Amino acid sequence: MNKNIDFLITLQDLIDRRRQEMPEGSYTTSLFKKGINKIAQKVGEEAVELVIEAKDENRELFLNEAADLVYHLLVLLTAKGYRLEDVVDILEKRHQ
Repeated sequence: MNKNIDFLITLQDLIDRRRQEMPEGSYTTSLFKKGINKIAQKVGEEAVELVIEAKDENRELFLNEAADLVYHLLVLLTAKGYRLEDVVDILEKRHQ
């Protein structure tokens, strides 16, 4: 697997540790403290921001919004007790 893609697993592992340890001052901790509804809301907000940037030609803004969406999706998956690998499994099954 591409090392850049492997980073997503590393990032979700870090997010999971934040959920377990809840260190003060962590943005991820603050999301978990706000609860599943707020985390889901953030995923929606980031998705809308990505769609808005998609209509323009600013590569940097578009990719930053895509990164924000992926990060918040990983937080949501973690909060729900799922892993990115669970999503990949479904995508692989759909591809067959």
